[in-house]
Amino acid sequence: MVKKKACKSCKIFVKGSECPLCKSTDLTTSWKGRIIIIDPNKSEIAKKLEITVKGEYAIKTR
Repeated sequence: MVKKKACKSCKIFVKGSECPLCKSTDLTTSWKGRIIIIDPNKSEIAKKLEITVKGEYAIKTR
């Protein structure tokens, strides 16, 4: 089983070697918790975390 990679900057889960949001290549497989944002405009959690794009995010990265 391949561990998911998360961007250390914006915490979105990434397929490949570059973050689609911030174009960072600083990725990690060391993360805890995840949150799925379906509609960032209506989500209070997305607003608090300053997430503007729908997707799956890690809560904490190392």
